[in-house]
Amino acid sequence: MEIMSVELDVFVGNTTIMDEEVYQFWLDGYTVSDAVKVRMEGGVLEECEASAEVLQSDTMDQYRTFQMCERLLHTPAKLANQLLFQIPPHRQAMLIERYYAFDSAFVREVLGKKLSKGTKKDLDDVSLKTGITLKSCRRQFDNFKRVFKVVEELKGPLVENIQTHFLLSDKLARDYAAIVFFANNRFETGKRKLQYLSFQDFAFCAGQLISNWTVGAVDNMVEDMDVDLDKEFLQDLKDLKILITDKDLLDQHKSLVCTALRGKTKVYSEMEANFKNLSRGLINIAAKLTNTKDVRDLFIDLVEKFIEPCRSDRWTAADMKLFLIHYTNSAHILDTFKHQVTWDRYMGVIKSCILKMYHD
Repeated sequence: MEIMSVELDVFVGNTTIMDEEVYQFWLDGYTVSDAVKVRMEGGVLEECEASAEVLQSDTMDQYRTFQMCERLLHTPAKLANQLLFQIPPHRQAMLIERYYAFDSAFVREVLGKKLSKGTKKDLDDVSLKTGITLKSCRRQFDNFKRVFKVVEELKGPLVENIQTHFLLSDKLARDYAAIVFFANNRFETGKRKLQYLSFQDFAFCAGQLISNWTVGAVDNMVEDMDVDLDKEFLQDLKDLKILITDKDLLDQHKSLVCTALRGKTKVYSEMEANFKNLSRGLINIAAKLTNTKDVRDLFIDLVEKFIEPCRSDRWTAADMKLFLIHYTNSAHILDTFKHQVTWDRYMGVIKSCILKMYHD
């Protein structure tokens, strides 16, 4: 009787072996053979006194483990409650955080776009443009979409909901909140004039808008509270038009701001000459925000109507800050202007966003 000899690779142990470097290769969409190549170049064979075959087999095993874990990573809470893999809590946190991490070059390409099949079809182009593998682009896109779908239906604060359901760090949860907020309101970020702005610039602005202009800014237990802008507030913004339609108010506002700025900046004469245009720019943006299309164009409008004129007059960031502070505060001293609360809620966000977007 002939006994067949079978060679088996057996690994006995409790804790599931996971190499962070190999995990990163898997996330980045490397094939097993590419990952093995990079590991060999990194000198792992000498370190572990292992053969190329062992390395190949180790890499394949780990890739298999990650593929089996992937399903669980889609609902991270399941990772803690499964019995298939023995993964200590700090490792679980690392697996989740890295799985949901994204490349800033990638997110910059899809920020504000609809998270739909149409956008997913364009990922080939995004992959070519950014040099990020298609597999990694798809993972990142699917993550954005998954988080969007889950939090869309929930009441309560956006960042907290993302943290509760996906167990992400505070920083990453805030970034996802910005992505969800931009996708929901479809802000335009792709125009040539906006290319100089990074994802973090936009994420900062999203945080400002969420904290001050959404329904959740006034009531913290409504549905979609951090995703939808407060319609009543957007309607109230039309009242601000009096600052540019009432000639006396416009002149008074200008004179108060100029008095406060005189002698404090090298671009005083430019500020004075351009005051009315700049004020019209900011207030017209406010008055149009009841239209969805104009909400989408918020950032391009801020660049064209305010940032570019100031840039061509060579304002520094400090000039910009000084102007916006006095421009905002002076409206409080205008006798017949009665819309201070709306004004402050509008200008607080506009000022922060412009200062973030103004790279002098």
